Amino acid sequence: MVLVKILGGLDILASMVFLSLIFGITPLLQITLFFAGFLLLKGMFILTGDILSAIDLFSAALLLVSIFTLPFSILLWTAAFLLLAKGFVSFL
Repeated sequence: MVLVKILGGLDILASMVFLSLIFGITPLLQITLFFAGFLLLKGMFILTGDILSAIDLFSAALLLVSIFTLPFSILLWTAAFLLLAKGFVSFL
C-alpha cells in the first residue's frame, strides 16, 4: 500500500516536469532523464495487463522527445493531467 503511494507521488512529480515544460521552464537534463526512465520502467506493467501503464509509456516517450525538441502543447497538457490524475487516485 505504501509503495502505491510512493509511485503515485512520483507520478505527481513527473507531471510537474511536464507543467514546467509547458510554462517554458526547462528542467535539468538529469531530472528529465530520471522521470523518463522511471515512467518507462513503470510502464512495463503493461505486460501484466495493466492498461493504464500505456499512459506511463506515452509520457516517457514524450519526455525523451522533449529533450531534443518541444512537443505540441496539447500533448504536454494531456500527459501532465493524466499523470496528475493517476497520482491523486493512488492516494485514495
